[in-house]
Amino acid sequence: MQRIRLRYTKRGRLRFTSHRDFQRAFERALRRAEVPMAYSAGFTPHPKVSYANAAPTGTGSEAEYLEIALTAPRDVDKLRELLDESLPTGLDIVDAVEARTSGLADRLAASVWELRLEGVELAEAERAAAAFLAAETVEVQRRTKNGMRTFDAREAVASLAAINDPADRPTDRACAILRLVVRHVTPAVRPDDVLSGLRAVADLAPPVPAAVTRLAQGPFDDETGTVTDPLAPDREAA
Repeated sequence: MQRIRLRYTKRGRLRFTSHRDFQRAFERALRRAEVPMAYSAGFTPHPKVSYANAAPTGTGSEAEYLEIALTAPRDVDKLRELLDESLPTGLDIVDAVEARTSGLADRLAASVWELRLEGVELAEAERAAAAFLAAETVEVQRRTKNGMRTFDAREAVASLAAINDPADRPTDRACAILRLVVRHVTPAVRPDDVLSGLRAVADLAPPVPAAVTRLAQGPFDDETGTVTDPLAPDREAA
């Protein structure tokens, strides 16, 4: 059995697809590309696809990961091309490696997020980020299936900064961009939790909903504070 790990994106309007929507689209792509999938045993066999830490519906992503199991070996690069051609534009397969190590899900220890705040000045975003980082705890609430839950959004945040990149502002309208590194902890801290925290500690309230994109996810380097490539160990083992 050959195992292949894939990195895929959710771009443009496809950011609004749910995880279940992507699962259906991906299984159709597997059939179109005639991938020799391994199937689970039991009364209703399913293709062996393992998804890892999917981004919330409504957020874009450049770094989603999954693993598939094949019954016959295939060229990894050709397989990536076939699957990418079989998916709609926006759901793009951008990287593929043969799995030669264990524990992909365990390596997804942190995420880098970009939050585009239309109508917010850079100085206002800088002030709010500084207030958030200066706080020992930032309590926020989120509704769960068991009701409202209160938890600390500050502890999981490794870094938060407002960046000034004119290339990311196609118009003259104010648009602050926050770059955020969040460790994957329990309970999970999501970008909207950090936005709730910014509202609580600095009264930052963008006039329109933030556009949120995951730029990367993988192992967290404590020395540099960066998130590294989770597929690197498989490439090195090859």
